[in-house]
Amino acid sequence: MGNIVCIILSVAARLAGRACTPREVFMYKYVLKRLVALIPVIIGVVFIIYLILDLTPGDAVATILGTNYTPEAAAQLREEMHLNDPFVVKFFTYIFGLVRGDFGNSYITKQPVLKQIGAAFPNTLILVFISMFICTAVALPIGIQTAVKPNSLFSNITAALGMIGIALPTFWLGLMLILLFSVRLNVLPSVGDVSLKGLILPSVTLASSFLAGTMRTTRSSMLEELNQDYVRTARAKGVDEKDVINKHALGNALLPVITVVGLNIGTQLGGSVLTETVFAYPGMGRVLINGINQRDTPIILGCLVLMALCIGLCNLLVDIIFAFVDPRIKSQYSKTK
Repeated sequence: MGNIVCIILSVAARLAGRACTPREVFMYKYVLKRLVALIPVIIGVVFIIYLILDLTPGDAVATILGTNYTPEAAAQLREEMHLNDPFVVKFFTYIFGLVRGDFGNSYITKQPVLKQIGAAFPNTLILVFISMFICTAVALPIGIQTAVKPNSLFSNITAALGMIGIALPTFWLGLMLILLFSVRLNVLPSVGDVSLKGLILPSVTLASSFLAGTMRTTRSSMLEELNQDYVRTARAKGVDEKDVINKHALGNALLPVITVVGLNIGTQLGGSVLTETVFAYPGMGRVLINGINQRDTPIILGCLVLMALCIGLCNLLVDIIFAFVDPRIKSQYSKTK
């Protein structure tokens, strides 16, 4: 596998008019290995989701036929939809459809699942990235400051608020924000939409559950780096304290934070379901909830598979960033000949 990758990269480099350096080749191999390792993970996740939904009680044919249900029509429809096939056959048929970009058709609307999810997925991405921006912009400075002055009043207050933020249920916080800012103060809409005002409450609600964890990770990582020998050496040489924090300790302390932020992006896609339901936000979470209420199996499968794929891609992105940021990985490939 490694030799094949080297040949492919060498041919591509020659076509581009230059030769790949050994470091570039092995960095690309690192990324490609992570990409290949993602494939069985996604297949395994899809298998578990498909198995759970297949074992869930309920008759899809009854959902589709509705009031037109008759035993004869039900038997004919089951045969047409291949619902009588063995589980293994149905699963691999679904996998081959996913490879072609076919998520099936909705039982209720008869429209392609990918079309329905595709209309709502961009809205969910907007909500997730805004909430992650809020989370990161608030958590990083607070985490760094509390690590620099760990025993200060500010550090104790933020630690207490962080524990409260972790304990608060997302749906309860969303309802409280609606009561305060929409019902009492009447300054923000209670229903979320893709507008500046409509995104404030949903994004703050979604960010709150991850803000405390990111802040605590930043604080603990920064505290660990500030106690390292190279930081004490820099201080002993008379380096300015701001340079010690920003140029020496912060770069290494951010490595665990990158992992947490990358994983949070994927996790927030699942956490957005409750937030979108509370604020009636037109995202993929509402599509999933409607599919569950209507027992629309293809919609449920499509939403869960897409969420799993996004989480896997976020993990892959974190690995790729580490390959270019982490000096330990960079040094391994720079020494390889």
